[in-house]
Amino acid sequence: MTKNEGTLDRVLRAFLGLALLAAGYFSAGGVIAIVLYVLGAISLITSITGFCGLYKLLGINTLKKK
Repeated sequence: MTKNEGTLDRVLRAFLGLALLAAGYFSAGGVIAIVLYVLGAISLITSITGFCGLYKLLGINTLKKK
């Protein structure tokens, strides 16, 4: 897997992931909480790895070339 996310993209995804996980924790529960947990986990994983599969499919690359 080659990285396709820039620094700003990764930082924003990390904050979004944490916010979604917190929203899932503090939500009423049920299906909404599960969806928020899954979306938060995906966002955090992509921010840690620097790779987004959807970006790969769409041909998007926010990583600056050296």
